[in-house]
Amino acid sequence: MVKPEIHTNSYINREISWLQFNARVLQEASDENVPLIERLRFLGIFSNNLDEFFKVRYATVKRIVEAGKGGKSELGGIKAKELLEIITQIVIKQQTESLEVLDKIQKSLEDKNIYILDESHIDATKHHFIKKYFIRKVSPALVTIILSDLVVLPNLKDSAAYLAVKMVMTDNTNQFALIEIPKSINRFIELPKEGDKSFIILIDDLLRYCLSDIFSIFEYKSISAHMIKITRDGELDFESDLSKSFIEKISDSVKHRQISEPVRFVYDKTIDIETLEYLMSKMGIDNTDSIIPGGRYHNRRDYMSFPSLGRQDLLYEKIEALPIKGLSLEGSIFQAIKEKDYLLHAPYQTFSYIVKFLREAALDPKVKTIRITIYRLAQISHIASSLINAAINGKSVIVSIELQARFDEQANIDYATQMEEEGVILVFGVKGLKVHSKMCVIEREEGKKLKRYGFISTGNFNESTAKIYTDFTLFTSEQRILKDVSKIFNFFETNYKIFRYKYLITSPHYTKKAIFKLIDTEINNVKNGGKGLIRLKMNSISSYAMVDKLYEASNAGVKIEMIIRGICCLIPGVKGMSENIKVISIVDKFLEHTRVYIFGNNGDPKVYISSADWMTRNIENRVEVSCPIFDEDIKQEIIDIFNISWNDNVKARLLNASQENEYLKNNKPKIRSQFETYNYYLKKLEN
Repeated sequence: MVKPEIHTNSYINREISWLQFNARVLQEASDENVPLIERLRFLGIFSNNLDEFFKVRYATVKRIVEAGKGGKSELGGIKAKELLEIITQIVIKQQTESLEVLDKIQKSLEDKNIYILDESHIDATKHHFIKKYFIRKVSPALVTIILSDLVVLPNLKDSAAYLAVKMVMTDNTNQFALIEIPKSINRFIELPKEGDKSFIILIDDLLRYCLSDIFSIFEYKSISAHMIKITRDGELDFESDLSKSFIEKISDSVKHRQISEPVRFVYDKTIDIETLEYLMSKMGIDNTDSIIPGGRYHNRRDYMSFPSLGRQDLLYEKIEALPIKGLSLEGSIFQAIKEKDYLLHAPYQTFSYIVKFLREAALDPKVKTIRITIYRLAQISHIASSLINAAINGKSVIVSIELQARFDEQANIDYATQMEEEGVILVFGVKGLKVHSKMCVIEREEGKKLKRYGFISTGNFNESTAKIYTDFTLFTSEQRILKDVSKIFNFFETNYKIFRYKYLITSPHYTKKAIFKLIDTEINNVKNGGKGLIRLKMNSISSYAMVDKLYEASNAGVKIEMIIRGICCLIPGVKGMSENIKVISIVDKFLEHTRVYIFGNNGDPKVYISSADWMTRNIENRVEVSCPIFDEDIKQEIIDIFNISWNDNVKARLLNASQENEYLKNNKPKIRSQFETYNYYLKKLEN
């Protein structure tokens, strides 16, 4: 079979594909079948995603332009400057749509007796409450900047929202000022209820209502306030100061991010042109930057924390995380997994098993060493406290902590410092590589030998995200796997050596080669008259090398089914290139985060769970682990879960060249995969 010629129309640009993923998030906010307050929270997720996109991806393309490079080959055949223009146009369109969605949600909330008021709808009863609240809580937290031609404007904080104030003075001159919206106060202030009616005012509008109090010393004829926001480049720049520790360098870089180059300026489109031009001049912003006209409110990511108001009828029904059949939280986990492997599927099953495993290891006198990788920790982390407990009890605790986990650097720095003070040995990965693998191995003295126990996961060891991210964690005492895990920890400590692994597929040295070999097996199966099948579930696929290999398999007749939540640079369903590939995306109540690779292998499937998406960074620039599943029951469980997701006809969208995010609809009984997955585990317990 001749490999197809790969040309510029073979890939969807990664940035454009990501924006289409965020459009799927916006679809959830638009969906009238989603509970109202959950719709507001999806709107917050949409906005938060967009902030991070500009800090990272837009900033990267902007740097390519400023370096005088075209960037065409890296950007899917689009010139960098042209891509910036396309992104800006897509974002303006999506922002406009999101404002329309917000307006519809607010009208629907009013039908449910929830009113979001602005400063023009305050009656006498609410006036007293607001003034008192302002004096006691808001005023002491305010930072107000008076602008003038003689004073240099201080650097505005990254992603902070400001009210740009214009006062027309009694002498007809203009006086401008900025009020920073305080982050220390909840954005949504609940006003006193009236019967069954609830009232909310955003702190932005409370400030507008109290402008006369803030600027009482000025004599003005009129005053107005419009919101603006700056987004800055999120890249970390490291100093070469040899006297500083790695933790100090990361910490300094995080602080420097607050004054890095602006990549986006968003403003209230109703602001008068004079105020806008004055501000842009003071901030040094010109038309080469991404300037986005927006609505009255920015930082809509705060809607992720919109108050519940006691209205359970406007929220998703909370599920109770289930136990794993056969694995007790009361007995010894070591004794259980000595007999067989167990699979944890969060959030359907409780994350407590991971904490219990580490707690048991911390107390067990026979446990000698604990080694674990950490990428993102919860703000209050029982994982960290368990590891500290183990170190206090005399265990050798070695933690490979990734200080460059984007936007979680400070939290990881704080925990790293705390763990180090308590005797935990910290390993800061490998120079030039992020440690993104999720694994733990302990050594326990049994007789005269050390026996290994451990777990490998697709997700972070984070109690908070485990409630909303779907992830697999394999608990195992399988020595073949854990011996390889130990080798990876040895690599962290002696990374001038390249270790060989018998069972695990690892990045950066072996993933591409190993996956290609598995794909070639499926191609050869077809050539030899058998069937070829590849089923993949991951967050993103953007590596052109991996996309090309899947095109090759498709052209050879291999059937390929893919569930991709986010970026998908592959174009499915194109005759002569990808006609045997079908791709869906599921966005629903939980964030789909499991990474699974299934290869048909002529009826004897090979199944892997992985920390790695098929992106260049995961394959070449990170330490990643893909783990084979040996236990036949667990292998079937993962295949069952894939089948449930693949048959989703409620929240699945078809991905194709048109990037229209059409819902997958058919005449079959309705299957909403996340709900069906929970039912699957309920039935397991009942049986």
